[in-house]
Amino acid sequence: MKTRTSLFIVLVSLLSIYVCSAQQPYVAKLDSLIELIQKNDKGMGSISVFKDGKEIYGNAYGFANVEKLLKANKETRYRIGSISKVYTASIIMKLSEQGKLSTNDLLSRYYPQIKNADKITIEQLLRHRSGIFNFTNLPDYLQWNTSVFSKQKMLEKLAALGSDFEPGSKYQYSNSNYILLSLIAEDAGGKSYNELLNDFILKPCGLTHTRIFEAIDPEKNEASSYRYLPVATPQNSHWALESETDPSVPLGAGFLSSTPSDMNRFIWGLQEGKIVKAETLKMMTTMQDGYGLGLSPYRFGLEQGYGHGGSIDGFQSTLFIIPGLDLSVAITSNGTVYPLNNIAIDIMRIVTGDPTYTFPAFGNLLEVSEGDLQKLSGNYSSPELPIKLRIFVDKGVLHGQGAGQPAFPLECFDTNKFRFEMAGIIMHFNPESNTMILKQGGKDFTFTKE
Repeated sequence: MKTRTSLFIVLVSLLSIYVCSAQQPYVAKLDSLIELIQKNDKGMGSISVFKDGKEIYGNAYGFANVEKLLKANKETRYRIGSISKVYTASIIMKLSEQGKLSTNDLLSRYYPQIKNADKITIEQLLRHRSGIFNFTNLPDYLQWNTSVFSKQKMLEKLAALGSDFEPGSKYQYSNSNYILLSLIAEDAGGKSYNELLNDFILKPCGLTHTRIFEAIDPEKNEASSYRYLPVATPQNSHWALESETDPSVPLGAGFLSSTPSDMNRFIWGLQEGKIVKAETLKMMTTMQDGYGLGLSPYRFGLEQGYGHGGSIDGFQSTLFIIPGLDLSVAITSNGTVYPLNNIAIDIMRIVTGDPTYTFPAFGNLLEVSEGDLQKLSGNYSSPELPIKLRIFVDKGVLHGQGAGQPAFPLECFDTNKFRFEMAGIIMHFNPESNTMILKQGGKDFTFTKE
């Protein structure tokens, strides 16, 4: 929920995109991919692939709960973070179809205490163009996200946030927008969010494993979430249990849990008109600065699609549909090392029969003494980026941390070369010159130790 998941663009040959359901040539390869991820301890989670509205592949890997050694299965529920925004946007647009609100309505009609409420429309909230500060970027967010918030207390927090820019002037992702939209939906619909979710989405799409999450109960087949530790510990192997955000904090911005199969049924229900009309979906998928009405653009080869990503606590998820290929993919994870973006690309290349596809190569990690790690520690800055990085050692593991951001563990895969695979970050240190080259997204940035 905290950050917008990056979209993927894969330029591959479309010479072989026909999926032969009779022979199912992709099943063995998908099984091998999942086995490879699991064998190398690169993540835990579940995936589902739909074609023509029906599931053609589903699998789960790793543990739903590490401490109890409860293995994940296809019915395990995961918190899906910001994918909840697609459900919230669908509810808002359904209410718009019913004439109970308009996307041109001003926020001041509902919550005039929010700054610039008399200038912000519902459409601007949906498109992240309101200017309202993203409350998950507050420095103390992780100090209170597990607390219970009343509606009034949450509104007071949002009213105190202020504005980052003039409404409508630009796009800037903010979870605050969708908290307000979920509250507006209840006001305009005259029902609780849960009732609206049930009436507009769960019943029409036949969803049985989607709900507003509560405290995680492993005995109810609900996954706990974890942070990966490069150095295993006797207590929890490579996985450290994460805290649980209370559902009263994210609300419609990220408080749903589901299974990949249910998520695929949802996006197919949206595509097939079970939730909103075709003309409404066209509005939702019309992008402005890379974002629609609760939807992000996805592309595979020459084919356009739509969907969303999500993260909350240690959970990550992605959901997208490529209508031109009649394919959709849903992935949930409660512990991530190999990026979900990469898994999604792997899945699509396998299912569409890309003859050039090769499985990811997970190399062996190097052990580095704490003394050598300490030589790399320090504060690093770069004239190319505004952020400063703190590099430090904690419990024998090298970590990186941007100012005001959570720390992340680094794995050594070559001499003085470390990576944070989940974010696609590689750091190449040169202790002699007190420099470090950070590689991400195909770009290199030189940092100097202060």
